[in-house]
Amino acid sequence: MESTKILLAEDEAALGMIIRESLESRGFQVIFCRDGEEAKKAYEAEKPDILVLDVMMPKLDGFSLVKELRKYDQFIPIIFLTAKSRTEDVVEGFGYGANDYLKKPFSMEELIVRIHALLNRKVSRTSEAEQEIGEYVFDCQKQVLFHSPSKQEENLTHREAQLLDALVKNINELTERQQILKSLWGNDDFFNARSMDVFISKLRKKLARDSTIQIINVRGYGYKLVV
Repeated sequence: MESTKILLAEDEAALGMIIRESLESRGFQVIFCRDGEEAKKAYEAEKPDILVLDVMMPKLDGFSLVKELRKYDQFIPIIFLTAKSRTEDVVEGFGYGANDYLKKPFSMEELIVRIHALLNRKVSRTSEAEQEIGEYVFDCQKQVLFHSPSKQEENLTHREAQLLDALVKNINELTERQQILKSLWGNDDFFNARSMDVFISKLRKKLARDSTIQIINVRGYGYKLVV
């Protein structure tokens, strides 16, 4: 069986080599790039299984790279590495399509755990991607929310589509907060919880055309998508 192929993009040479050697010592195959443009070319040529990207890179930053890649690949797992720590920066990263966000400095063991979590979470979808939510039709694959009466189409970010998909699967039932955080963010710490609350607010606004739809916050437990 071939080893998992990781595309690592990090402009700090010393840190990049440490990460590369640590991953290779655990059996991963690593393609190491020093800037965003090089990483984009490597992605197209190598077809990796997962991306580990620094945010601040020369030529093409991590956010711009992911925004470009998500136009034609919605499902490859992506982890951002960054020194940025503000909630707004994390939300921005998830908005562009990241699956996880690791703040520097970090331990290699934590990175390994998050890589395995994302790889284990990859699921194949059926061709029946469209789901009805009240007056809306939701297509998770295309990241689109279509309001039938007004014929208005709303584009969703990768993380918004993932979160709405999780709520739809338990429609009219409680979806546990901890379950969503661990499934989509990798862990349920306070920092990620604040990020998720921002995305819930965004989804409420995008579903506002149908007054029969509510995303209810069950304090201390989770959320319930009620139609």
